[in-house]
Amino acid sequence: MHLLRRVWRSVLISFLFSVFGIGAILINYFIFPIISVFVKKGNRRQKFCKTIHKTWKYFTELMKKTGLIKVNFTNPDKLENLHGKIIVANHPSFIDIVILIGFLPNTLCIAKKEIKRNLVMGNIVKSLYLINDEDNAEMLEESSEILNQGYNIIIFPTGTRTTDGEDLKLHKGAAVMALHTGADIIPIHISCDTKFLAKHQKFYDAGDKTPTYTITVNNEIKISDFEEQNLSQIQKRNRVNQAIKEKIKSASMN
Repeated sequence: MHLLRRVWRSVLISFLFSVFGIGAILINYFIFPIISVFVKKGNRRQKFCKTIHKTWKYFTELMKKTGLIKVNFTNPDKLENLHGKIIVANHPSFIDIVILIGFLPNTLCIAKKEIKRNLVMGNIVKSLYLINDEDNAEMLEESSEILNQGYNIIIFPTGTRTTDGEDLKLHKGAAVMALHTGADIIPIHISCDTKFLAKHQKFYDAGDKTPTYTITVNNEIKISDFEEQNLSQIQKRNRVNQAIKEKIKSASMN
């Protein structure tokens, strides 16, 4: 019975990822180019963002309705009507960003520069998301503009998928961005009660149990609390980074 369920879940996740890939190709090569032709440049980001939010929300609901995953939000009221916030989270699985953007409208993310060359996602990333590992000053200025327009930005400060039980090792990009833009930070902890789409795990290895994602939102980090302290910029950055780490970890205990 367990073997049959494992095989069925492998077939199901392979099918759903095919759906995701086909949808991404349609958006990449047809929908976004059409939007670029018929929508004024100043309004394109809003249309792009709305398209990705709706499609990723649909994909998340599809995974839930087919029994592939379950998703529970703790303190979801803290994510209502968010504007101009930096959202930081740990990163246990491949679909964390899909779940979060599907839940949060008007939200963008930081993407690795390698994805720009991806045939499926390249144009989506170039059209909509901030690219990491490029000119840092330029990215900070662009992030200021995006946050001032009311969009939120999701950052996984670990830079790669995390493993349960390991100490969180954070890059300081989120802290630097918060101090540069003055945006407050929303810390989130994502947990999954069984290994699913984790680091070094094959995508089709869906197991024989339905994993439950628990997404816990902690109290926001007010960046003004650090600006008022008589500290050097490096000391502020380190303290903000430490606060992010502590808030993500403490959210997991709620």
